[in-house]
Amino acid sequence: MSPQAAPARSRHVLCMKWGSKYGPEYVNRLYAMVRRQLTGDFRFICLTDDSRAIRSEVQCLPIPALALPAGIPERGWTKLVTFSADLHGLQGTALFLDLDLVITGSLDAFFTHPGAFLIIHDYKRPWRITGNSSVYRFELGAHSDVLEHFRAHCAAIRARFRNEQAYLSDFLHQQGQLQYWPAAWCPSFKYHGIPPWPTNYWRPPCIPPAARIVIFHGECNPPDALAGRRNRRWRYIRPAPWVAQHWRE
Repeated sequence: MSPQAAPARSRHVLCMKWGSKYGPEYVNRLYAMVRRQLTGDFRFICLTDDSRAIRSEVQCLPIPALALPAGIPERGWTKLVTFSADLHGLQGTALFLDLDLVITGSLDAFFTHPGAFLIIHDYKRPWRITGNSSVYRFELGAHSDVLEHFRAHCAAIRARFRNEQAYLSDFLHQQGQLQYWPAAWCPSFKYHGIPPWPTNYWRPPCIPPAARIVIFHGECNPPDALAGRRNRRWRYIRPAPWVAQHWRE
């Protein structure tokens, strides 16, 4: 059975692409990485406003409207639509993945690890409850109150929380449903993959031990890491050739 033809109530891998920041190659490579690292049947879905040049194995669906009052910007909150009560009629378990990550190990346990809602724990301030929403798993339709509450109180929520992942983490924590992936599974390229100064000048970035998904946030994305580029002055990195081994179609 092909990934796209998987039963409606099954495993779904979700991603989201809107605007021009990421091209179709990010979706295509993400699908290829998932296909190599996830055994069995699944459906790969991209919520997008532009399906051009996305490979045929990916099912492209429109991004549901966030439906905020007029004049309130949606930027930074769009992922909350994945918690719609009815997301295009899909049922089952969904694993959401950001486009700018590199899958380096098996994804099978991301669908079997116990927990109602799982997310990456914040890297920089681990004493906080905040999660990093680059990778999260949930039952489709099970947390529609996350979106409904945001729509009803969006002004107050935006004033209190910096972005969707901070709000999402707090909301599910208050319900006792927030849980985190094992720390080694989803390390940060920035914090765990780049050698400390001054060894970063002669040692290339590495894949952290036991990593399954390497998260790129803040300074580099996969092609930057592959080329040895960093967008912060005086923060040198050598090229990371292992990126090419995994981030490919």
